[in-house]
Amino acid sequence: MRALVVAAAFLAFALNLSAEKSSLVISKQYGLAYLPLIIAEEQKLIEKHAKAAGLGDIKIEWATFGGGSTANDALLSGTADLVSGGVAPFVRLWDKTNGKVKALASLNDAPIVLVTSNPKVKSLKDLTDKDRIALPSVKVSVQALALQIAVAKEFGVENYDKFDHLTVTLSHPDAFVALSSGKSEITGHIGLEPYSSLELQNPKLHKVFSSYDYFGGAHTTNLVWTSEAFYNDNPKLARSIVAALDEADAFIKQNPKAATKVYLASYSSKEPPELIEAILKKELGYQTKPLPNITAFSDFLYETGAIKRKAKDWQELFFDAVR
Repeated sequence: MRALVVAAAFLAFALNLSAEKSSLVISKQYGLAYLPLIIAEEQKLIEKHAKAAGLGDIKIEWATFGGGSTANDALLSGTADLVSGGVAPFVRLWDKTNGKVKALASLNDAPIVLVTSNPKVKSLKDLTDKDRIALPSVKVSVQALALQIAVAKEFGVENYDKFDHLTVTLSHPDAFVALSSGKSEITGHIGLEPYSSLELQNPKLHKVFSSYDYFGGAHTTNLVWTSEAFYNDNPKLARSIVAALDEADAFIKQNPKAATKVYLASYSSKEPPELIEAILKKELGYQTKPLPNITAFSDFLYETGAIKRKAKDWQELFFDAVR
């Protein structure tokens, strides 16, 4: 009898050691860049794929942050299991942790666009100290990095931070309101969709550049990342999340009108549905595997001394769930 009790206790201990998490905290941010996560939340796709993988019922708490630096803080503090944001804050954390943090999946390829209300600013060369440019995180966000890359192309890499002092930290919704109102110090916004297209509907605003201009085309912009410890301890759950995002991506491509409704409902937004649907069809690409030129971001950060390690290829930045 005692042997049975010991065996049962050992089995319970072994099962507990091998058990994956039954609850998660995942972060997203504002805008269409995060639509796959919004779809996954609304349709409970992670829960669906986790159950199919034999993990039972998974409880997920969703958090919304205003920028990648906040997301990184949440991941490092353990208050979030997976976070999402732009390539720049992710690469910085990948470097800071010596690769102990990696991307689980890409979210999208999306243009990063500078829109201004200053009629005199037709190109970066027209910016002056009177301009103030809003972006999610000064010097840290992918928008800040896109500006630096553009400046380096125009003025030389030694001057990459020439306009950093003009940037102001604001979430995309707040930046949109500030720029559109014409009543604040903000004269520019480096944003993502749908904010760029919404701003460009205003005849008093115009585009200065798109990041695609400097990359020769599309690039991966936003990602989901997590720690090596989470990935190693939760292999089935990690792959279930990627499968859920794949399903969300397929839903967006096949049902842009329905995806638009989900997006607008998630933010209780009054944005024109026809505009959102048009953006989904023309401006954005959704897939979990990144475009190979994602390393252009890490190469630039390495070249300018912002990070100490250089990724040899995109696989070095990602866990193997999307390879």
